[in-house]
Amino acid sequence: MKVVVDASNVAHHVKNENSQPQMANILAAVKALEESEDEFVIIADASLRHEIDDKVAFEKLLESDNVEEVPAGNDADHFILEIAYSERAKILSNDKFRDYAAEFKNINSFRIPFIIKDGRLTFGRPKKPKHDKNILQHISEEIIKQLNFRKWDVYTGKEGLEISPLNIAKQAIIRIDDENNLNSKVESIFSKIPMFNKIVDMVDDVEVAAPYVIFVLVHPKDYKLAVKNAGNISVTVADRLGLEKKPLIAVRNDLFTKPGTFELNILLADEVTETAPYNVLVRVSAHDEVFIKKNSRNIASTIAGRLGSWKFPFVSVKPDMLLQRPGEFEIELEKGGKLDG
Repeated sequence: MKVVVDASNVAHHVKNENSQPQMANILAAVKALEESEDEFVIIADASLRHEIDDKVAFEKLLESDNVEEVPAGNDADHFILEIAYSERAKILSNDKFRDYAAEFKNINSFRIPFIIKDGRLTFGRPKKPKHDKNILQHISEEIIKQLNFRKWDVYTGKEGLEISPLNIAKQAIIRIDDENNLNSKVESIFSKIPMFNKIVDMVDDVEVAAPYVIFVLVHPKDYKLAVKNAGNISVTVADRLGLEKKPLIAVRNDLFTKPGTFELNILLADEVTETAPYNVLVRVSAHDEVFIKKNSRNIASTIAGRLGSWKFPFVSVKPDMLLQRPGEFEIELEKGGKLDG
């Protein structure tokens, strides 16, 4: 780790009986950094040589290769911040540099606070920006909001039902029955369903002319369970509702769905689009870039499943210097372009 030592701040941390900054504090910082085997440079304010208690020792320190005095006419704090940011280094200082917060973002994440006790300097932990634990859901919500604004219907159910193949089939039967006012009573349908795993064999071929497409929205942990039983679910729904063609089952990872639950987005086959109407550009802070990129496909799956499109929108993630705090993001929908299958 690279460290820039704010010599003036360290020296003034514990003053001597004459209220002078102490050379011993700087030496304590040097010892601590050498023990931690960190690469460091000491930046000293030009005025410190006139104020410090042991001027001879300080003059000798200035002769070292890793010690630099702030050039005359330069602001010491600004000089330290510039070096730290250009070298991606931490700053050993208890100064919070509030006067420079507008120019240098997230200063606290670069700063190493410290204490000096009994002549020994101990590092504090630099404050890490708090991350938004729900940023994936917030990004997905904003995408859905923008799609709604563009008059696209997006499924918004988030209550979640306990996941099992039988519960998925039951819920699909109820929803399709209610929407189409079928004469058969749901109660009588369920009374005839034996143990689910004994009803049917897995479906071998996909029906081209399926009347419905059932998007099963699940948490990524439950994806394999839903996919494994998709064929049984399709056959059961078709059999108990008397459908000529079996519905297609499309399982999608969904960021709004909790582990152990599911949601269904059921559409007529001709309502399902081949591709998503928009691709998505997500601008994020550098703090969230890696995490969002890693989960970009889950964002795409969530949108495709709730929108009702076969192919996923292409979700690109870009860091943006204007977005400094963790959790900050901007969404831009892009018409057309490549699509992720």
